[in-house]
Amino acid sequence: MAQVGHRVDYLAGFCCPVGGLVAGKPRVLCHENEIYLSNGTEFVYVYDQEGKVLKAVFRCPDQVWHVELLPQPRQLYILCAHSGIYCVSLEQQSRLMEQTDGDGQESNGPSGVFPVEADSCIFPDASLSMFTLLSTFVITLAQDEGKWWMRLHELPRPEQDGPPYRQVSQVEFCPGSPPGDTGDAPPSCFLPVLCCAAAPGTQGLWCSGGFVLEEPLFSLLFGIDAAMLESPMILCGFPDGQLCSVPLKALSSSPAADGCRDVSTPAPPVKILHHLEEPIVFIGALRTERRAADDDAEDEPPAGEPGCDCVVAVGHYGKMVAMKADQREEATVPELREYYLRGPILCAACGSGSRMYYSTHSDISAVDLDWAGDSSDPEDTESGSGVLPPVLSPASLSICSVVALSLSSRASEGESELLALSAKGRLVSCGLCSPEEPDVELTPAEIGRRIKELLSGIGDTSERVSFLKKAVDQRNRALASLNQVMNVSAALLSSHEGHKPIACTVTANWSCLLLQDTVTISCLLENCSEYSLEEGWTLCVQLLTSPCALEEESMDSATTFTFPIDQLLPGNKRELTLPLGPAADTKLDLPLTISCALYYSLRDILGSGSDSSEDLDDFLPDDSPLLSPDREGICLPLSQCTIDMLQCLRFGSSPPGPDAPPAPSDPVETFLKVSQEQTEPEEGKTPGEENLPPSAASIRVSSELLKNALKTSETDVPLCCATLRWLLAENPGAEALSSTEVASVCGTAPDGGHVQLLVREVAMNDLSPAGPIQAVEILMESPSLAHMCRTHHAIIRRIQALVLEQAAQGSGPPDLRMQYLRQIQANHEMLLKEAQTLRDQPPLGEEGAEGSATAEKLLNIYRQLRNPSLVLL
Repeated sequence: MAQVGHRVDYLAGFCCPVGGLVAGKPRVLCHENEIYLSNGTEFVYVYDQEGKVLKAVFRCPDQVWHVELLPQPRQLYILCAHSGIYCVSLEQQSRLMEQTDGDGQESNGPSGVFPVEADSCIFPDASLSMFTLLSTFVITLAQDEGKWWMRLHELPRPEQDGPPYRQVSQVEFCPGSPPGDTGDAPPSCFLPVLCCAAAPGTQGLWCSGGFVLEEPLFSLLFGIDAAMLESPMILCGFPDGQLCSVPLKALSSSPAADGCRDVSTPAPPVKILHHLEEPIVFIGALRTERRAADDDAEDEPPAGEPGCDCVVAVGHYGKMVAMKADQREEATVPELREYYLRGPILCAACGSGSRMYYSTHSDISAVDLDWAGDSSDPEDTESGSGVLPPVLSPASLSICSVVALSLSSRASEGESELLALSAKGRLVSCGLCSPEEPDVELTPAEIGRRIKELLSGIGDTSERVSFLKKAVDQRNRALASLNQVMNVSAALLSSHEGHKPIACTVTANWSCLLLQDTVTISCLLENCSEYSLEEGWTLCVQLLTSPCALEEESMDSATTFTFPIDQLLPGNKRELTLPLGPAADTKLDLPLTISCALYYSLRDILGSGSDSSEDLDDFLPDDSPLLSPDREGICLPLSQCTIDMLQCLRFGSSPPGPDAPPAPSDPVETFLKVSQEQTEPEEGKTPGEENLPPSAASIRVSSELLKNALKTSETDVPLCCATLRWLLAENPGAEALSSTEVASVCGTAPDGGHVQLLVREVAMNDLSPAGPIQAVEILMESPSLAHMCRTHHAIIRRIQALVLEQAAQGSGPPDLRMQYLRQIQANHEMLLKEAQTLRDQPPLGEEGAEGSATAEKLLNIYRQLRNPSLVLL
């Protein structure tokens, strides 16, 4: 057949479950300008096609299987799964909506969702599977114990006072089990199909989804008795493939007093028209022969509209049967022809002409059964080939995944329209060319105008294709980048705590920058994973300084350095350096906490045009450990370390010998000199910068503890030398200590100050009743009190880690003199109280000699507290 011309318009989108809608349950009805739609969920929608707005939403108690509309009065009949049939008055709902919208404000959507109450159930039967409306009757199909029961119910009349719905009769069907060995859907998902076929002279008959059949096809299919009685025929298509018919008048005649047919009365005749051997999904009728103009007056049926001359039934897996009357010379015989379409077929619909439309997962196709009209030779029509085409040639409409079809005709526009509901819940309309529309010859001017329109459309299409291609390429690049980011994230998050496939090692070094020696931080980024770090990754190094205890109102300060990574292949390394030396108006505060992390901005994936954070929320959930605090990227921590004074000391080429450092001077003189230089500083010099006695502190550690931790028993290195090497092991400039045995060293701080370390062995005689405890004393001195405190903090940090490691191995301390320890604790508490009392006195320097005496006492107390007579065991 020729290609079907069509125009597709998007109307609305409706909610659908995960995985999309399933064929069989969704339903689309069109009456005048309103569309009634059920998408297989518990909702039924009323959509105004002219205003393009959703007028109402009905929420049913269960999943909706079927919907029918009774135009007068306007009532909606809804079949819910395992529940029954509900009746909803649209007139009443319209009045409710008018009351809700009575404030005069315009609305682009429904006022609300109207629940379908339980008292609206007119047929409470859990076994109901399908129903249809026929004039004043409701015909239902129910399955019970492997049998199908068709029941006829009479609709109530306005003046009726008895029960609202009266069962007139019922008939039993005994079909076989539905075929379920092939196909992509289980047998339980197929519902039976019901429709009505009326005789040509039937007056005042209204049927939902029915059609009128011409003679002699009606008599040939259903018998001469049904034609003489002008009885409408009820057609049933079952999941097992049987196509059956039952006359309505045989069902509705002679009802018993209790509303049911008497058992002795003969059952209504059931006729099997055909067996498709697969679930039937559609029954319809077509007008395959075009009427001549001179025959319209005498052949026009009484109803005013031409009847149909062909009945079709379609199976789920593509088998189709068409039945038509073949008028031959000797007699009129029925012709039945089977076709095989590409399945599975989800739904189908018949137009007013000879075309049938059916939907598969991949497309909507149209087939034309107008065989006689296509033949120009009369002998072909009268030959034995029949009145139905031998094969069908489907024409594509290029609309995929449609689960419900409905064909309506809007008289105001004079065109046929196909309404389709997709598996994603989208409702579209497809304007179709009428097959009976004659070809009109165009004038040259019209041809030129049509060519211009076509060329303009081609240009617009080409521009849109180019735009869509760029969008697809950008999306593909974004997906590839996101896949690479997810792979790197998974590799880092799934790695063990000790070893990461992507690591960043931080060390402190001295470098010469701009003819000045400066402390620098070296970050070595090593990629040991199987994934490459492509463009978009950034190495973030954060420097966090702790508040200084020697300065008031000091706060934490953090500085972050970012290094873009163009590409780092698996197995490669990249070293990055940043200076730590003090500037002209700043100073370097130690210790520093350095945190390294990999960062990837999700805005790079979405493109620069995305400014909304809602787009970024679609990638990862709110509680994802990958999201950065600003929720704009993925942050993957690599490492965290501390840089202290011991790592930043600079040593000369030849370390000093193990000479003892000079003894500290009088603390009172030190305090007075510092105070004098703070009040009267020399121009260009820091107060107390020159000729100040050094500040000192000491720490004693058990020799046994150090021997076990440093394993010095396995080497010939003295314990003092091994301890000093251990303290300076993280300093790259202290490599010279590994070749010489030294116990004392003098280093230069980043600001030029000096720090001296001395390690020596001492004996603690008063702690243990068993005898002296051998210990190692670590003495630190510096002209700067701040340098001494920072060095003391670095040593204590290392000793704390060592003690915790040895405690985890189960080693315990020796016997101690508890009375002696209590006495030391009491002395320290007295010193602390005395220091607090002195600090609460008026500020120093305001009372002359008395202030100097107070300062002398306070410094003496601090010196005693800084050198306790205790040892770390």
